[in-house]
Amino acid sequence: MSRVLVTGGAGFIGSHLVGRLISEGFEVNVLDDFSTGSLKNIKDHLDRPHLNVIKGDVRRRDDVRIALKDVDYVFHLAAIANIDISMRRPKLVNDVNVFGTLNLLLESLRFNVERFIFTSSCAVYGEPVYLPIDEDHPTNPVSPYGVSKLSAEYYCRVFHKAYGLETVILRLFNVYGPRQERSPYGGVIAKFINALRNGETPVIFGDGEQTRDFIYVDDVVEALILASKSDGCAGMTFNVGSGIETSINQLAEKLIKIFGLNIKPIHLEPRTGDVRRSRANINKAKEILGFRVKTPMEVGLEKCAKEYLGN
Repeated sequence: MSRVLVTGGAGFIGSHLVGRLISEGFEVNVLDDFSTGSLKNIKDHLDRPHLNVIKGDVRRRDDVRIALKDVDYVFHLAAIANIDISMRRPKLVNDVNVFGTLNLLLESLRFNVERFIFTSSCAVYGEPVYLPIDEDHPTNPVSPYGVSKLSAEYYCRVFHKAYGLETVILRLFNVYGPRQERSPYGGVIAKFINALRNGETPVIFGDGEQTRDFIYVDDVVEALILASKSDGCAGMTFNVGSGIETSINQLAEKLIKIFGLNIKPIHLEPRTGDVRRSRANINKAKEILGFRVKTPMEVGLEKCAKEYLGN
């Protein structure tokens, strides 16, 4: 039985990945500092003998070494994944996202890890030069968060080329789904649903015609699993999105319809660091990983609304 490490395994995406891995018979170590993650996210698995939860920080070598004991695969999801925080505290984001990744890479070499899967972000591209965005698109991040992810990507590539560690980079687009953080730093879908369930008016920054490529969390988990076991993908980078461009206005309309409300969003000034349009070209992931998007947006939004209304 293989043992895997999921950093950030008590967080939004990480907890869904942990559930999938346990269901497939893996032994799972979770390393999380619980700054945004919660044991509630993995409560259904806490009594499993093959789950080991370590409260720790990817920046601390001792914590990483404990988490990597007997591990074959690493899924590195732990990060400060927030543009607003990165604009205010770029050094903190660099320490966690870049140094934390370097720390894990160094120790993964030491522990003879077979493969290291790194979750990057479409934020590395910045404002698109063309759409859809493929993996060869120029990288020009417009926030310290995007810079931190791109820097960590370079470390992953170097560790593959220079040291022979199998690394795979997944550039995630806009992931949504149950358990997404509901604080002011959560994703736009979580924010909209949280407002609508309380009868409040959703807030859109800018004119709402900015677009995003939204992908349901279960499809992202599938991509992560494929990246861990597919042949011929070591050292490569893949976009993970739906390949569909949706405006924030369209998103608000879909959710308002699901909740059956007669509400018009409020528009405020645009936020610094936000890109105007985004849409992924996912042909590479389809061809090499066998990745397929299985969850239509309407189905995913219904699942999110159901989870929020039930809590």
